[in-house]
Amino acid sequence: MTPPGFLFCRDPLLPGRPDGAFAGEAAAARRAGAQVVTIDHDALLAGDAGSAVSRVPRDSGPYWYRGWMIPSVRYVDLEQALVARGCRLLTGAAGYRKAHELPGWYGVFADLTPRSVWQPRHTGEIPADPAPWSALARSLGPGPGIVKDFVKSRKHDWHEACFVPELGDPARLTAVVDRFLALQGEFLAGGVVLRAFEPFVPEGEARVWWVDGEPVLVTAHPDTPGRVPEPALGPVREAVRELGCRWVTTDMALREDGVWRVVEVGDGQVSGLPADDDGGNLFAALLAVRAGQQPQSASPAGAVSGSATRRSGPSRVS
Repeated sequence: MTPPGFLFCRDPLLPGRPDGAFAGEAAAARRAGAQVVTIDHDALLAGDAGSAVSRVPRDSGPYWYRGWMIPSVRYVDLEQALVARGCRLLTGAAGYRKAHELPGWYGVFADLTPRSVWQPRHTGEIPADPAPWSALARSLGPGPGIVKDFVKSRKHDWHEACFVPELGDPARLTAVVDRFLALQGEFLAGGVVLRAFEPFVPEGEARVWWVDGEPVLVTAHPDTPGRVPEPALGPVREAVRELGCRWVTTDMALREDGVWRVVEVGDGQVSGLPADDDGGNLFAALLAVRAGQQPQSASPAGAVSGSATRRSGPSRVS
């Protein structure tokens, strides 16, 4: 069986080298025994997938992607361009979208994550109802909420474009959503999501990395570097397995009532590692499962056993 390789985003000035943000990871992947190939992320986003993958050897692979976020429609282009070269991605376009966008993963995690509703919307689209958000929020009931799109929030613009003190206040809700849409602009992903607000303790979030349904690494979340809580993983493990995606992340936080909650789910290919972690343990796990070995997993308490480690630090991807 051919071991998987990794497609890293290229350096814009040095096409044969990985982007500087991923250079350490690419070196670690090579040390783990993986083939490393670069692709042109800018060309892919511009709609030229053929040029983006021109450095990928024909009839090579399979591959994991590792790099900056890709809109789901462009990921389809990437998959098709690789197939045309006789290659394939280990995470197909359908699986990427399922883990990357909230509507894809929410149903499986509904009991483990804040209640959410959404409305698809294309960039620049003018809705028939200029302010449909109150009707959308009604099923969440009264109380505070969060505004985001299918992939990201604007939590750093908390009061103006993220947090709604009372979802039942139409004027405030509309103002926050409108500001969110204005700031997202052409980068709006999928549509508008409204989520019920849940209060979490200030110890920070943990990012749990899953490979084939097993937790292989627990790191800090990029917004809370240096803080690595130890989440309870039992119920989440079952949800990850039901989701059926091979490489995913779950960001987890402890609610004030002592219950661990899933804040977000993400595709592992575009989730950020801590700055002090070159991904060596993660890449080893990704290579091991292709060789038929079971990945070593984190304990239910969140401490990691075997070759996997717990690290902290800022994110480089998402």
